[in-house]
Amino acid sequence: MSDRHISQHFETLAIHAGNTADPLTGAVVPPIYQVSTYKQDGVGGLRGGYEYSRSANPTRTALEENLAALEGGRRGLAFASGLAAEDCLLRTLLSPGDHVVIPNDAYGGTFRLFAKVVARWGVEWSVADTSDPSAVRAAITPKTKAVWVETPSNPLLGITDIAAVAQIARDAGAKLVVDNTFATPYLQQPLSLGADVVVHSLTKYMGGHSDVVGGALIVSDPELGEELAFHQNAMGAVAGPFDSWLVLRGTKTLSVRMDRHSENATKIADMLTRHARVTRVLYPGLPEHPGHEVAAKQMRAFGGMISFQVAGGEEAAVEVCNRAKVFTLGESLGGVESLIEHPGRMTHASAAGSALEVPADLVRLSVGIENVDDLLEDLQRALG
Repeated sequence: MSDRHISQHFETLAIHAGNTADPLTGAVVPPIYQVSTYKQDGVGGLRGGYEYSRSANPTRTALEENLAALEGGRRGLAFASGLAAEDCLLRTLLSPGDHVVIPNDAYGGTFRLFAKVVARWGVEWSVADTSDPSAVRAAITPKTKAVWVETPSNPLLGITDIAAVAQIARDAGAKLVVDNTFATPYLQQPLSLGADVVVHSLTKYMGGHSDVVGGALIVSDPELGEELAFHQNAMGAVAGPFDSWLVLRGTKTLSVRMDRHSENATKIADMLTRHARVTRVLYPGLPEHPGHEVAAKQMRAFGGMISFQVAGGEEAAVEVCNRAKVFTLGESLGGVESLIEHPGRMTHASAAGSALEVPADLVRLSVGIENVDDLLEDLQRALG
């Protein structure tokens, strides 16, 4: 029976899609096929379609099928990192002279890829506030081939109306790319809202345990999927079998983890709004967030990421990060443990001096699944 007919319910798909019992032993978890090459049944006679693990590996295939099912797509592709996935996508979609609209609040690594790498081979880019559909429309040129969106965005938790921007991109003959790392497919499914490509850093919530690095692309269009698969094989930055196995393990518990991340983050955001040393809280679950209504329309819940600004400026924000104990000072996000960081000096340092520079007094939280009372106490102590 096809994975697509197992269930329409996310939680069931997360556990069963791609997770076919091993035909030899009946093992309910797909094996780690730690292998580079495969015996062929005669010249050109590939057994199960496998010849070399850069081109395809059974453990990676299981993950890619799982990812496609969770995002409601037709094809999933797993990579060595989120940026490797982005690089493959850009080199598939774009040629020298093309133009891309990127958000004014994007992950620092994505910005660096556009500004320092892609621009060198003749691709132009411009910045727009993607939370404002009219700003996206104004930024599009006759050369625009893609519109890039993060929602919620990193680190300012901006919200983009995916359906509205998808229509704008479609009218311009451009592809809409949505980085769904913060929301995950449990909270939001961009393809169903009109996006052409979903991007993930699998390192984050999809893996969920801070023990793996990976990336993914998911599409609905089989032809685009084939083009991406060609470039994936030609460029070679594929997810290894053990990394694929770790992410596949992580997706099985994604729904229960995201429920807890969201529940904890909601309580922490509420506390921060009432703290005297906090000047602004950025969390789409708060009614005063400018994107709250759109987020409530296109998301199941509001996720585990919070950013806030601290009275006293940059040094005060750094002090809060250094004083936290239960929140671990570190980059990345989406693990079961809570993390705290100063984006301006850490994850978004590459955006300094650009239109994407983040406020110096900003602190970003990745709220974990610990007891929320311990997290609240830790932040209150760090804030002083």
